[in-house]
Amino acid sequence: MPEKQGQFQRAITLFDAIMIVTGSMIGSGIFIVSADISRKVGSPGWLLVVWLVTGFITLAGAVSYGELASMFPKVGGQYVYLREAYNKLVAFLYGWSLFLVIQTGVIAAVAVAFARFVGVLMPWFSEDHILFSVLGFRFNTVMLLAVIMLVGLTWVNAQGVRGGKLISNIFGTTKLVALALLIMFGLALGINQEALDVNFSDMWQAASFSPTGEAVPLSIWGLVGAIGLAMTGSLFSSDAWNNIGFSGDEIVRPERTIVLSMAIGTAIVTGLYLLINLVYLLVLPLQGSPDATDILGRGIMYTKGDLVATAVAESILGRAGAYVMAVLIMISTFGANNSIILSGARAYYAMAKDGLFFPRMARLNKAGVPGVALWAQCLWACGLCLTGSYGQLLNYVMFSVILFYVITIIGIFILRRTRPDAPRPYKALGYPVIPLLYIILASAFCVILLVSPATARDSGLGLLLVAVGVPVYFFFGKRFAARPESKVKV
Repeated sequence: MPEKQGQFQRAITLFDAIMIVTGSMIGSGIFIVSADISRKVGSPGWLLVVWLVTGFITLAGAVSYGELASMFPKVGGQYVYLREAYNKLVAFLYGWSLFLVIQTGVIAAVAVAFARFVGVLMPWFSEDHILFSVLGFRFNTVMLLAVIMLVGLTWVNAQGVRGGKLISNIFGTTKLVALALLIMFGLALGINQEALDVNFSDMWQAASFSPTGEAVPLSIWGLVGAIGLAMTGSLFSSDAWNNIGFSGDEIVRPERTIVLSMAIGTAIVTGLYLLINLVYLLVLPLQGSPDATDILGRGIMYTKGDLVATAVAESILGRAGAYVMAVLIMISTFGANNSIILSGARAYYAMAKDGLFFPRMARLNKAGVPGVALWAQCLWACGLCLTGSYGQLLNYVMFSVILFYVITIIGIFILRRTRPDAPRPYKALGYPVIPLLYIILASAFCVILLVSPATARDSGLGLLLVAVGVPVYFFFGKRFAARPESKVKV
Protein backbone atom coordinates (compact mmCIF):
# COMPACT_ATOMS: atom_id res chain seq x y z
CA MET A 1 0.00 0.00 0.00
CA PRO A 2 1.24 3.52 -0.69
CA GLU A 3 2.50 5.48 2.28
CA LYS A 4 0.10 7.95 3.85
CA GLN A 5 0.50 11.59 2.96
CA GLY A 6 2.14 13.66 5.64
CA GLN A 7 4.66 10.96 6.51
CA PHE A 8 8.36 10.86 5.69
CA GLN A 9 8.99 8.50 2.79
CA ARG A 10 12.06 6.27 2.69
CA ALA A 11 12.93 7.09 -0.89
CA ILE A 12 16.67 7.91 -0.75
CA THR A 13 18.82 4.95 -1.78
CA LEU A 14 22.60 4.59 -1.46
CA PHE A 15 23.17 6.00 -4.97
CA ASP A 16 20.84 8.93 -4.22
CA ALA A 17 22.68 9.58 -0.96
CA ILE A 18 26.10 9.57 -2.64
CA MET A 19 24.82 12.07 -5.20
CA ILE A 20 23.51 14.29 -2.40
CA VAL A 21 26.89 14.13 -0.61
CA THR A 22 28.98 14.86 -3.72
CA GLY A 23 26.40 17.33 -5.00
CA SER A 24 26.42 19.29 -1.74
CA MET A 25 30.22 19.37 -1.59
CA ILE A 26 31.02 20.39 -5.17
CA GLY A 27 29.78 23.90 -5.79
CA SER A 28 31.90 26.73 -7.15
CA GLY A 29 34.76 26.71 -4.61
CA ILE A 30 37.04 24.18 -6.30
CA PHE A 31 37.06 26.30 -9.46
CA ILE A 32 38.16 29.43 -7.59
CA VAL A 33 39.85 29.04 -4.19
CA SER A 34 43.18 27.61 -5.38
CA ALA A 35 44.21 31.11 -6.48
CA ASP A 36 43.89 32.48 -2.95
CA ILE A 37 45.51 29.35 -1.45
CA SER A 38 48.48 29.74 -3.78
CA ARG A 39 48.96 33.37 -2.71
CA LYS A 40 48.99 32.34 0.95
CA VAL A 41 51.51 29.45 0.67
CA GLY A 42 53.40 30.50 -2.45
CA SER A 43 54.51 27.16 -3.89
CA PRO A 44 53.06 24.20 -5.84
CA GLY A 45 54.06 21.65 -3.21
CA TRP A 46 52.37 23.48 -0.37
CA LEU A 47 49.28 24.10 -2.50
CA LEU A 48 48.91 20.34 -2.87
CA VAL A 49 49.66 19.83 0.84
CA VAL A 50 46.77 22.17 1.73
CA TRP A 51 44.40 20.04 -0.36
CA LEU A 52 45.88 16.79 1.01
CA VAL A 53 45.45 17.90 4.62
CA THR A 54 41.94 19.14 3.83
CA GLY A 55 41.12 15.79 2.23
CA PHE A 56 42.44 13.88 5.23
CA ILE A 57 40.51 16.05 7.71
CA THR A 58 37.32 15.71 5.67
CA LEU A 59 37.62 11.92 5.32
CA ALA A 60 38.59 11.53 8.99
CA GLY A 61 35.58 13.58 9.98
CA ALA A 62 33.23 11.57 7.77
CA VAL A 63 34.39 8.10 8.91
CA SER A 64 34.26 9.23 12.56
CA TYR A 65 30.95 11.09 12.34
CA GLY A 66 29.42 7.97 10.79
CA GLU A 67 29.23 6.31 14.21
CA LEU A 68 26.78 8.94 15.39
CA ALA A 69 24.82 8.73 12.13
CA SER A 70 24.40 4.98 12.60
CA MET A 71 23.33 5.38 16.23
CA PHE A 72 20.78 8.12 15.51
CA PRO A 73 19.66 7.78 11.88
CA LYS A 74 16.89 10.30 12.38
CA VAL A 75 15.80 13.42 10.55
CA GLY A 76 17.82 16.37 11.85
CA GLY A 77 21.28 14.84 11.55
CA GLN A 78 23.96 16.76 13.41
CA TYR A 79 21.36 18.59 15.50
CA VAL A 80 20.16 15.21 16.84
CA TYR A 81 23.71 13.95 17.47
CA LEU A 82 24.54 17.04 19.54
CA ARG A 83 21.28 16.78 21.47
CA GLU A 84 21.93 13.14 22.36
CA ALA A 85 25.61 13.61 23.25
CA TYR A 86 25.18 16.91 25.13
CA ASN A 87 21.83 18.65 25.61
CA LYS A 88 19.23 20.71 23.79
CA LEU A 89 21.10 23.98 24.32
CA VAL A 90 24.21 22.83 22.46
CA ALA A 91 22.04 21.34 19.73
CA PHE A 92 20.03 24.56 19.44
CA LEU A 93 23.16 26.70 19.10
CA TYR A 94 24.16 24.56 16.13
CA GLY A 95 20.69 24.71 14.58
CA TRP A 96 20.47 28.46 15.22
CA SER A 97 23.77 29.04 13.41
CA LEU A 98 22.71 26.66 10.66
CA PHE A 99 19.54 28.60 9.91
CA LEU A 100 20.96 32.07 10.45
CA VAL A 101 23.92 31.70 8.10
CA ILE A 102 25.69 28.33 7.77
CA GLN A 103 23.10 26.72 5.51
CA THR A 104 21.25 29.78 4.23
CA GLY A 105 24.45 31.75 3.67
CA VAL A 106 25.87 28.95 1.54
CA ILE A 107 22.58 28.69 -0.36
CA ALA A 108 22.64 32.44 -1.07
CA ALA A 109 26.31 32.45 -2.09
CA VAL A 110 25.88 29.49 -4.43
CA ALA A 111 22.75 31.03 -5.99
CA VAL A 112 24.60 34.27 -6.73
CA ALA A 113 27.56 32.31 -8.15
CA PHE A 114 25.14 30.49 -10.44
CA ALA A 115 23.62 33.77 -11.61
CA ARG A 116 27.02 35.34 -12.25
CA PHE A 117 28.10 32.47 -14.47
CA VAL A 118 24.83 32.55 -16.36
CA GLY A 119 25.92 36.11 -17.12
CA VAL A 120 28.95 34.78 -19.01
CA LEU A 121 26.57 33.27 -21.55
CA MET A 122 23.75 35.84 -21.19
CA PRO A 123 25.27 39.25 -20.37
CA TRP A 124 21.86 40.66 -19.42
CA PHE A 125 22.45 38.99 -16.04
CA SER A 126 24.98 41.36 -14.54
CA GLU A 127 25.45 43.10 -11.20
CA ASP A 128 25.81 46.31 -13.23
CA HIS A 129 22.36 45.84 -14.77
CA ILE A 130 20.15 47.60 -12.20
CA LEU A 131 16.42 46.97 -12.51
CA PHE A 132 15.41 49.51 -9.88
CA SER A 133 16.87 51.46 -6.98
CA VAL A 134 15.09 52.46 -3.76
CA LEU A 135 16.71 54.35 -0.86
CA GLY A 136 20.18 53.17 -1.85
CA PHE A 137 19.11 49.55 -2.41
CA ARG A 138 19.93 48.48 -5.96
CA PHE A 139 18.16 45.43 -7.30
CA ASN A 140 20.14 43.91 -10.17
CA THR A 141 19.51 41.06 -12.58
CA VAL A 142 21.95 38.73 -10.77
CA MET A 143 19.82 39.08 -7.62
CA LEU A 144 16.70 38.43 -9.69
CA LEU A 145 18.02 35.20 -11.16
CA ALA A 146 19.40 34.03 -7.79
CA VAL A 147 15.99 34.52 -6.17
CA ILE A 148 14.21 32.76 -9.06
CA MET A 149 16.60 29.83 -8.71
CA LEU A 150 15.98 29.53 -4.95
CA VAL A 151 12.20 29.79 -5.28
CA GLY A 152 12.16 27.24 -8.11
CA LEU A 153 14.32 24.66 -6.32
CA THR A 154 12.41 25.14 -3.06
CA TRP A 155 9.12 24.58 -4.90
CA VAL A 156 10.43 21.35 -6.44
CA ASN A 157 11.62 20.07 -3.05
CA ALA A 158 8.32 21.05 -1.43
CA GLN A 159 6.55 18.65 -3.82
CA GLY A 160 8.28 15.67 -2.23
CA VAL A 161 11.67 14.12 -1.68
CA ARG A 162 11.58 12.19 -4.96
CA GLY A 163 11.69 15.35 -7.09
CA GLY A 164 14.59 16.75 -5.09
CA LYS A 165 16.61 13.55 -5.25
CA LEU A 166 15.98 13.26 -9.01
CA ILE A 167 17.55 16.68 -9.59
CA SER A 168 20.46 15.72 -7.33
CA ASN A 169 21.00 12.52 -9.31
CA ILE A 170 20.87 14.21 -12.72
CA PHE A 171 23.05 17.19 -11.88
CA GLY A 172 25.33 15.25 -9.53
CA THR A 173 26.12 12.63 -12.16
CA THR A 174 26.57 15.29 -14.85
CA LYS A 175 29.03 17.33 -12.81
CA LEU A 176 31.08 14.28 -11.79
CA VAL A 177 31.38 13.22 -15.43
CA ALA A 178 32.21 16.78 -16.48
CA LEU A 179 34.91 17.11 -13.82
CA ALA A 180 36.40 13.78 -14.84
CA LEU A 181 36.46 14.95 -18.48
CA LEU A 182 38.11 18.24 -17.48
CA ILE A 183 40.83 16.29 -15.69
CA MET A 184 41.34 13.94 -18.64
CA PHE A 185 41.45 16.78 -21.18
CA GLY A 186 43.91 18.65 -18.98
CA LEU A 187 46.20 15.64 -18.66
CA ALA A 188 45.93 14.70 -22.33
CA LEU A 189 45.95 18.09 -24.07
CA GLY A 190 46.80 20.84 -21.64
CA ILE A 191 50.24 20.04 -20.22
CA ASN A 192 52.41 23.12 -20.63
CA GLN A 193 56.19 22.77 -20.60
CA GLU A 194 56.68 26.24 -19.16
CA ALA A 195 54.34 25.43 -16.28
CA LEU A 196 56.12 22.11 -15.69
CA ASP A 197 59.54 23.77 -15.57
CA VAL A 198 58.46 26.56 -13.23
CA ASN A 199 56.17 24.62 -10.91
CA PHE A 200 58.13 21.42 -10.41
CA SER A 201 61.71 22.70 -10.38
CA ASP A 202 61.25 24.27 -6.92
CA MET A 203 58.06 23.01 -5.30
CA TRP A 204 58.67 23.93 -1.67
CA GLN A 205 59.82 27.56 -1.51
CA ALA A 206 57.06 28.89 0.72
CA ALA A 207 56.13 32.55 0.61
CA SER A 208 53.14 34.80 1.11
CA PHE A 209 52.17 36.93 -1.90
CA SER A 210 50.30 40.21 -1.70
CA PRO A 211 47.55 41.25 -4.17
CA THR A 212 50.15 43.47 -5.88
CA GLY A 213 52.68 40.67 -6.33
CA GLU A 214 55.17 41.23 -3.50
CA ALA A 215 56.49 38.03 -1.88
CA VAL A 216 57.42 37.55 1.79
CA PRO A 217 59.29 34.29 2.65
CA LEU A 218 57.61 32.19 5.33
CA SER A 219 59.31 30.74 8.41
CA ILE A 220 58.27 27.32 9.69
CA TRP A 221 55.67 28.78 12.05
CA GLY A 222 54.66 31.29 9.44
CA LEU A 223 54.06 28.41 7.05
CA VAL A 224 51.91 26.56 9.61
CA GLY A 225 49.79 29.67 10.03
CA ALA A 226 49.59 30.20 6.26
CA ILE A 227 48.43 26.62 5.71
CA GLY A 228 45.75 27.08 8.37
CA LEU A 229 44.51 30.29 6.79
CA ALA A 230 44.66 28.79 3.30
CA MET A 231 42.51 25.87 4.44
CA THR A 232 39.59 28.24 5.02
CA GLY A 233 38.93 28.07 1.26
CA SER A 234 39.66 24.37 0.80
CA LEU A 235 37.59 23.31 3.83
CA PHE A 236 34.71 25.48 2.65
CA SER A 237 34.94 23.81 -0.77
CA SER A 238 34.91 20.39 0.92
CA ASP A 239 32.12 21.12 3.39
CA ALA A 240 28.49 19.93 3.47
CA TRP A 241 29.47 16.23 3.45
CA ASN A 242 27.31 15.89 6.59
CA ASN A 243 24.11 17.13 4.94
CA ILE A 244 22.87 13.64 4.09
CA GLY A 245 22.43 12.96 7.82
CA PHE A 246 19.67 15.59 8.01
CA SER A 247 17.38 13.29 5.99
CA GLY A 248 17.69 10.21 8.21
CA ASP A 249 13.99 9.24 8.20
CA GLU A 250 13.84 9.46 4.39
CA ILE A 251 16.77 7.14 3.72
CA VAL A 252 16.55 3.43 2.96
CA ARG A 253 18.51 1.55 5.65
CA PRO A 254 19.85 4.82 7.09
CA GLU A 255 22.17 3.25 9.65
CA ARG A 256 24.14 1.79 6.72
CA THR A 257 23.42 4.19 3.88
CA ILE A 258 24.40 7.42 5.65
CA VAL A 259 27.78 6.05 6.70
CA LEU A 260 28.59 4.56 3.28
CA SER A 261 27.43 7.60 1.34
CA MET A 262 29.54 9.98 3.44
CA ALA A 263 32.64 7.78 3.14
CA ILE A 264 32.25 7.11 -0.59
CA GLY A 265 31.14 10.65 -1.42
CA THR A 266 33.97 12.38 0.45
CA ALA A 267 36.52 9.97 -1.03
CA ILE A 268 35.29 10.71 -4.57
CA VAL A 269 35.35 14.47 -4.03
CA THR A 270 38.76 14.41 -2.31
CA GLY A 271 40.26 12.46 -5.20
CA LEU A 272 38.75 14.79 -7.81
CA TYR A 273 39.95 17.89 -5.97
CA LEU A 274 43.53 16.63 -5.79
CA LEU A 275 43.53 15.70 -9.49
CA ILE A 276 42.02 19.03 -10.53
CA ASN A 277 44.70 20.93 -8.64
CA LEU A 278 47.36 18.78 -10.27
CA VAL A 279 45.88 19.73 -13.66
CA TYR A 280 46.02 23.39 -12.67
CA LEU A 281 49.75 23.02 -11.97
CA LEU A 282 50.39 21.15 -15.23
CA VAL A 283 48.66 23.81 -17.33
CA LEU A 284 49.50 27.12 -15.61
CA PRO A 285 52.52 28.40 -13.69
CA LEU A 286 51.69 28.98 -10.04
CA GLN A 287 53.36 32.36 -9.72
CA GLY A 288 52.53 35.23 -11.99
CA SER A 289 52.02 38.95 -12.14
CA PRO A 290 48.75 40.77 -11.44
CA ASP A 291 49.69 43.21 -14.22
CA ALA A 292 50.16 40.56 -16.94
CA THR A 293 47.72 40.60 -19.84
CA ASP A 294 47.90 36.92 -20.82
CA ILE A 295 46.79 33.80 -18.97
CA LEU A 296 50.25 32.30 -18.49
CA GLY A 297 51.67 35.60 -17.32
CA ARG A 298 49.06 35.97 -14.60
CA GLY A 299 49.55 32.38 -13.43
CA ILE A 300 47.31 30.60 -10.93
CA MET A 301 47.86 33.30 -8.30
CA TYR A 302 46.49 36.17 -10.31
CA THR A 303 43.93 34.70 -12.68
CA LYS A 304 41.18 37.23 -13.32
CA GLY A 305 38.54 37.00 -10.65
CA ASP A 306 40.46 34.01 -9.18
CA LEU A 307 38.74 31.84 -11.83
CA VAL A 308 41.54 29.29 -12.06
CA ALA A 309 39.48 26.58 -13.77
CA THR A 310 38.29 29.06 -16.40
CA ALA A 311 41.86 30.12 -17.12
CA VAL A 312 42.90 26.47 -17.45
CA ALA A 313 40.01 25.74 -19.81
CA GLU A 314 40.86 28.82 -21.90
CA SER A 315 44.49 27.72 -22.07
CA ILE A 316 43.38 24.35 -23.46
CA LEU A 317 40.36 25.30 -25.60
CA GLY A 318 40.84 28.99 -26.31
CA ARG A 319 38.02 31.45 -25.72
CA ALA A 320 35.48 28.63 -25.95
CA GLY A 321 36.95 27.28 -22.72
CA ALA A 322 35.43 30.18 -20.76
CA TYR A 323 31.97 29.21 -21.99
CA VAL A 324 32.58 25.53 -21.27
CA MET A 325 33.57 26.35 -17.69
CA ALA A 326 30.62 28.71 -17.26
CA VAL A 327 28.26 25.86 -18.19
CA LEU A 328 30.08 23.42 -15.90
CA ILE A 329 29.95 25.83 -12.95
CA MET A 330 26.27 26.53 -13.64
CA ILE A 331 25.57 22.79 -13.52
CA SER A 332 27.70 22.42 -10.40
CA THR A 333 26.13 25.28 -8.47
CA PHE A 334 22.57 24.40 -9.50
CA GLY A 335 23.00 20.79 -8.36
CA ALA A 336 24.78 21.83 -5.16
CA ASN A 337 22.03 24.22 -4.15
CA ASN A 338 19.35 21.62 -4.73
CA SER A 339 21.11 19.16 -2.40
CA ILE A 340 21.72 21.81 0.26
CA ILE A 341 18.13 23.09 0.10
CA LEU A 342 16.76 19.55 0.36
CA SER A 343 18.85 18.76 3.45
CA GLY A 344 18.82 21.87 5.62
CA ALA A 345 15.07 22.15 6.19
CA ARG A 346 15.07 18.78 7.98
CA ALA A 347 17.26 20.19 10.77
CA TYR A 348 14.87 23.09 11.41
CA TYR A 349 12.00 20.58 11.44
CA ALA A 350 13.77 18.55 14.15
CA MET A 351 14.39 21.69 16.22
CA ALA A 352 10.73 22.67 15.95
CA LYS A 353 9.68 19.15 17.00
CA ASP A 354 11.71 19.67 20.17
CA GLY A 355 9.87 22.93 20.82
CA LEU A 356 12.97 25.03 20.11
CA PHE A 357 12.02 26.72 16.84
CA PHE A 358 8.99 28.18 15.12
CA PRO A 359 6.24 25.60 15.77
CA ARG A 360 4.82 25.55 12.24
CA MET A 361 8.16 24.20 11.02
CA ALA A 362 7.31 20.98 12.88
CA ARG A 363 4.66 20.13 10.29
CA LEU A 364 5.01 17.97 7.21
CA ASN A 365 3.01 18.91 4.13
CA LYS A 366 0.91 16.48 2.12
CA ALA A 367 3.98 15.41 0.15
CA GLY A 368 5.68 14.26 3.36
CA VAL A 369 8.33 17.01 3.53
CA PRO A 370 8.74 19.97 5.95
CA GLY A 371 7.23 22.54 3.60
CA VAL A 372 7.12 25.47 6.03
CA ALA A 373 10.77 24.90 6.98
CA LEU A 374 11.71 24.77 3.29
CA TRP A 375 9.98 28.06 2.52
CA ALA A 376 11.35 29.77 5.66
CA GLN A 377 14.85 28.71 4.59
CA CYS A 378 14.15 30.03 1.09
CA LEU A 379 12.86 33.37 2.38
CA TRP A 380 15.90 33.98 4.59
CA ALA A 381 18.36 32.90 1.87
CA CYS A 382 16.64 35.24 -0.62
CA GLY A 383 17.03 38.04 1.90
CA LEU A 384 20.75 37.31 2.11
CA CYS A 385 20.95 37.39 -1.69
CA LEU A 386 19.33 40.82 -1.71
CA THR A 387 21.45 42.30 1.06
CA GLY A 388 24.71 41.01 -0.41
CA SER A 389 25.85 40.20 3.13
CA TYR A 390 26.17 36.43 2.67
CA GLY A 391 29.84 36.55 1.68
CA GLN A 392 30.87 38.39 4.84
CA LEU A 393 28.65 36.15 6.97
CA LEU A 394 30.31 33.06 5.54
CA ASN A 395 33.68 34.42 6.70
CA TYR A 396 32.22 34.84 10.19
CA VAL A 397 30.95 31.28 10.49
CA MET A 398 33.71 29.15 8.93
CA PHE A 399 35.25 29.06 12.39
CA SER A 400 31.91 28.00 13.87
CA VAL A 401 31.31 25.31 11.24
CA ILE A 402 34.56 23.51 12.10
CA LEU A 403 34.07 24.13 15.83
CA PHE A 404 30.70 22.34 15.74
CA TYR A 405 32.28 19.42 13.86
CA VAL A 406 34.89 19.16 16.63
CA ILE A 407 32.21 19.29 19.35
CA THR A 408 30.16 16.66 17.50
CA ILE A 409 33.06 14.22 17.14
CA ILE A 410 33.98 14.70 20.80
CA GLY A 411 30.42 13.45 21.32
CA ILE A 412 31.59 10.01 20.12
CA PHE A 413 33.89 9.75 23.16
CA ILE A 414 31.15 11.03 25.48
CA LEU A 415 28.59 8.51 24.23
CA ARG A 416 31.08 5.63 24.41
CA ARG A 417 31.28 6.43 28.12
CA THR A 418 27.66 7.35 28.88
CA ARG A 419 25.95 4.81 26.61
CA PRO A 420 28.44 1.95 26.27
CA ASP A 421 25.74 -0.62 25.47
CA ALA A 422 23.83 1.44 22.90
CA PRO A 423 23.58 -0.23 19.46
CA ARG A 424 26.33 0.94 17.12
CA PRO A 425 25.77 -0.59 13.66
CA TYR A 426 28.96 1.19 12.62
CA LYS A 427 31.87 2.13 14.87
CA ALA A 428 34.21 5.00 14.03
CA LEU A 429 37.07 3.73 11.85
CA GLY A 430 40.37 3.70 13.72
CA TYR A 431 38.79 4.74 17.03
CA PRO A 432 40.19 6.44 19.06
CA VAL A 433 43.13 7.50 16.85
CA ILE A 434 41.35 8.85 13.76
CA PRO A 435 38.62 10.75 15.66
CA LEU A 436 41.32 12.18 17.95
CA LEU A 437 43.44 13.25 14.97
CA TYR A 438 40.43 15.00 13.52
CA ILE A 439 39.78 16.81 16.80
CA ILE A 440 43.43 17.92 17.06
CA LEU A 441 43.80 19.10 13.45
CA ALA A 442 40.42 20.80 13.27
CA SER A 443 40.98 22.47 16.64
CA ALA A 444 44.37 23.73 15.45
CA PHE A 445 42.62 25.25 12.44
CA CYS A 446 40.17 27.04 14.75
CA VAL A 447 43.00 28.35 16.94
CA ILE A 448 44.86 29.69 13.90
CA LEU A 449 41.73 31.54 12.77
CA LEU A 450 41.25 33.00 16.25
CA VAL A 451 44.82 34.26 16.70
CA SER A 452 45.65 35.38 13.15
CA PRO A 453 45.21 39.16 12.71
CA ALA A 454 43.69 38.54 9.27
CA THR A 455 40.85 36.37 10.58
CA ALA A 456 40.58 37.03 14.33
CA ARG A 457 37.83 39.63 13.91
CA ASP A 458 35.68 37.47 11.63
CA SER A 459 36.19 34.37 13.78
CA GLY A 460 35.32 36.33 16.91
CA LEU A 461 32.16 37.62 15.28
CA GLY A 462 31.30 34.07 14.25
CA LEU A 463 31.67 32.97 17.85
CA LEU A 464 29.51 35.91 18.92
CA LEU A 465 26.88 34.84 16.40
CA VAL A 466 26.73 31.45 18.10
CA ALA A 467 26.69 33.02 21.57
CA VAL A 468 23.69 35.20 20.68
CA GLY A 469 21.78 31.94 20.38
CA VAL A 470 21.99 31.40 24.17
CA PRO A 471 19.53 34.16 25.16
CA VAL A 472 17.40 33.26 22.13
CA TYR A 473 17.22 29.67 23.41
CA PHE A 474 16.08 30.71 26.88
CA PHE A 475 13.78 33.50 25.72
CA PHE A 476 11.95 31.63 22.98
CA GLY A 477 12.40 28.01 24.03
CA LYS A 478 9.70 28.00 26.70
CA ARG A 479 7.29 29.92 24.49
CA PHE A 480 7.74 27.58 21.52
CA ALA A 481 7.52 24.47 23.71
CA ALA A 482 4.22 25.68 25.16
CA ARG A 483 2.61 26.01 21.73
CA PRO A 484 0.49 23.03 20.63
CA GLU A 485 1.98 23.13 17.11
CA SER A 486 5.36 22.09 18.52
CA LYS A 487 3.86 18.79 19.63
CA VAL A 488 2.58 17.73 16.24
CA LYS A 489 2.85 13.99 15.71
CA VAL A 490 4.47 12.73 12.54
